[in-house]
Amino acid sequence: MSDTPDPRRRHSAPVVDGVGKSASRAMLRAVGFSDEDFTKPQVGIASTWSMVTPCNSHIHELAERARDGADGAGGKGVVFNTITISDGIANGTEGMKYSLVSREVIADSIETVAGCEGFDGLVAIGGCDKNMPGCVMGLARLNRPSVFVYGGTIQPGAGHTDIVSVFEAMGAHSRGDMDLIELKQIEETAIPGPGSCGGMYTANTMASAIEALGMSLPGSSAQNAVSQAKRADCEAAGAAVLELLERDIKPSDIMTRESFENAITVVIALGGSTNAVLHLIAMASTVGVPLSLADFTEIGRRVPVLADLRPSGRYMMSELVEIGGIQPLMKTLLDAGMLHGDCLTVTGRTLAENLAAVEPYPEGQRIIAPLATPIKRESHLRILYGNLAPEGAVAKITGKEGTRFSGTARVFGSEEEAQARINDGTVMAGDVVVIRYEGPKGGPGMREMLTPTSAIMGRGLGDAVALITDGRFSGGSHGFVVGHVSPEAFDGGPLALVHDGDAITIDAEADTIELHVDDAELARRRDAWRQPAPRYTRGVLAKYARTVSSASTGAVTDLAD
Repeated sequence: MSDTPDPRRRHSAPVVDGVGKSASRAMLRAVGFSDEDFTKPQVGIASTWSMVTPCNSHIHELAERARDGADGAGGKGVVFNTITISDGIANGTEGMKYSLVSREVIADSIETVAGCEGFDGLVAIGGCDKNMPGCVMGLARLNRPSVFVYGGTIQPGAGHTDIVSVFEAMGAHSRGDMDLIELKQIEETAIPGPGSCGGMYTANTMASAIEALGMSLPGSSAQNAVSQAKRADCEAAGAAVLELLERDIKPSDIMTRESFENAITVVIALGGSTNAVLHLIAMASTVGVPLSLADFTEIGRRVPVLADLRPSGRYMMSELVEIGGIQPLMKTLLDAGMLHGDCLTVTGRTLAENLAAVEPYPEGQRIIAPLATPIKRESHLRILYGNLAPEGAVAKITGKEGTRFSGTARVFGSEEEAQARINDGTVMAGDVVVIRYEGPKGGPGMREMLTPTSAIMGRGLGDAVALITDGRFSGGSHGFVVGHVSPEAFDGGPLALVHDGDAITIDAEADTIELHVDDAELARRRDAWRQPAPRYTRGVLAKYARTVSSASTGAVTDLAD
């Protein structure tokens, strides 16, 4: 072993160098290390492989490819696992309360393993919407040369279907418009193999955001899960970490204020998920970059929606892959002055340098609209304020559902209560469905409301019913929906004071959400309100509820005092 300190090995050298570390080396020899390997920078490969979801069922092979890339570039790759859960499977159940919690567990576990084992650099491979921001948050906490890899998108099912098609078919069946045979046919064919959900839902949204942030190699966000392109992306990521180590480029050098603005811009142009608001604020918080709800409003005033992608549009991510992915879109935005081109990326080059040779989309494509004729001239992500949401709420308003809704409240204390009343026809046109006590603390876990929103769409009420909640939405949700209402009901937020029959107005042009009840009556209701008992008193959900911050600050569990 060399006596010359290798600056690339500042974390692994204390673990394996010298006579005093013989025991450490003995343990590592048993997992395949040779004498030569102890002199190489160690690259941890964080794999989210799991058989619990098709989003991640192929990632073990991708992790092996990333390890090969690190080894081939002169490092020593070490694969380790972290957890993942499946929103698509858990939606509408008590198990969904663990979904957002898993983001924190993943970040904690990556930090824990890498911090303990002394990895010098990292590759993290994620394939579902919580494990992607969780991976990046873990990399940011460690602040060692790192690359994130997206596991890739799924192929469409028969008849251009996907997971949201199944949820909406369930709503159509409850309305009587689809028989069980048709529903089962969609169930059997909508998910044809590995990969993340196929529209511009949260997984593809976050993959695109992370690439725009500079933490993925160019093209990583727009590749099919099972493809040579994705395998090559993983090998290149493993090799890229060695170059980052050589140049000592860390996440804090890449994840800057300007790069987060780039990520927000790309999310808006793609018509991405409301979850991007929550996750980007959390990721920025982790790396110490100030980011708030107001930034989404400010950027949203100048960035149009250009992508005709599901759930509100017609196309799927695999079809965007076929015409070039998000790189031509980013080049268009850069040329229009909407992106910061001087931001550093994991290639070691700037965003502008990465995009310099990118060709435009092919003539005649219909997925990405020209800047001159956008789908929507301002952002679809609307940050609303008012007496129902003094700290803000997040709406996804494409314009297809209108921009203003007034109706009367129909109040529920949980997702299950609301779902039952949607299915049995209690919820009717003109209702504003209020689902409360589903926030970060109250749920706990801030469940997604994909099942209720899909049931509303399936029953043909998408333009006749609004839904507001202190929970959140799947990237597959669409309709007149408002989530992340802060402060949440469990903390005594105004959502806790709403009664059945109260008038509510949501205005996505004025960006307001108002409960039409006078201040004296609200004060009387507040005096009478009592905080519900916690739903969990032990275990990970109880621990999460005690430590989690407001949705308006990203629902993180390590927020500095």
